[in-house]
Amino acid sequence: MRVLVMMSGGVDSSVAAALLRDQGHDVVGVTLKLWGGESDSGCCSVSDVDDARRVADRLGIDHHTFNFADEFTTHVVGPYAADHAAGRTPNPCIECNRHLKFDAVDERARALGFDAVATGHHARIVERPDGTFRVARGADRAKDQSYVLHVLDQERLARTILPIGHLTKDEVRSLAAGLDLRTATKPDSQDVCFITRREGRGTFLGDRIPLTPGRVVDTAGATVGSVAAVELVTIGQRKGLGLPGGTAPRYVVDVDRTTSTVTVGGPSDLLVAEQPVDRLAWADGPVDGPVEVQTSAHGSTAAATVRTAPADPGRAVVVWQEPHRRVAPGQSVVLYQGDEVVGGATATD
Repeated sequence: MRVLVMMSGGVDSSVAAALLRDQGHDVVGVTLKLWGGESDSGCCSVSDVDDARRVADRLGIDHHTFNFADEFTTHVVGPYAADHAAGRTPNPCIECNRHLKFDAVDERARALGFDAVATGHHARIVERPDGTFRVARGADRAKDQSYVLHVLDQERLARTILPIGHLTKDEVRSLAAGLDLRTATKPDSQDVCFITRREGRGTFLGDRIPLTPGRVVDTAGATVGSVAAVELVTIGQRKGLGLPGGTAPRYVVDVDRTTSTVTVGGPSDLLVAEQPVDRLAWADGPVDGPVEVQTSAHGSTAAATVRTAPADPGRAVVVWQEPHRRVAPGQSVVLYQGDEVVGGATATD
């Protein structure tokens, strides 16, 4: 089988390419050039392309670079800024997976005659008895990335290989060391590749959208602090709110963009019985009954059911079995049964 392996310049994708090569596949590596600006995160820099190319050379496979910078700006960076301006907290890595890594790349791979694409994600793809596919958790629960892959539909799942999903991170590094790959001890990259540690999120967004100062009030409406930009505030946030020290922890429980007001409260004020969502998509058809719901990339799950709207199947309400922290609008809400992803959606107000 001809397999196009997305090589980020990290250890996971390096070992993914090596495993596929050793299984006898015709493997070609590709590194995506996504961000044309400065990057120091370890996934979009020039050094990462060089690391991927040198690993490919070590493995004896061809290596190419695909430039999707325009598509990345259109589908990831632009919406990231627009979401913040609208008071949402986006997941840029998920949108990159949705539009670039498992859409644009797959289309390019088809055109070039590849049978499948592969990545170094810590997750698995399982085929069910009825022939449908699902994303499942990887063997290393601490590194599991099934949450960010919930956007894969049946067509993409059928053409995707995740070679390291059965391995722990330590096992991946051990294999890389045994192959004398330069990425064996390379640190993992941070999530948002287009925001540098030096400039930070505030500077990045301030160059692209208006930032509005706001006041911070308690649940009774009394002013207790201030923020430099309400667009940078998210539900559940505790720091950077201008609150006096020596008091009980307070968290953001609401952000009103129309009045530039941030409301803070105690942990119990974050708890809700239901969470509305949109962009609901099932892995292989709607699931009845209880599900386990994960609301952050490496968070725990909580039991819930999903109440759908017949008139609009893309919208639904997650009904928590026990009161749960409100999810920031824009964040992904991923549904599991056991280790398998059965669906996913985006939190709304």
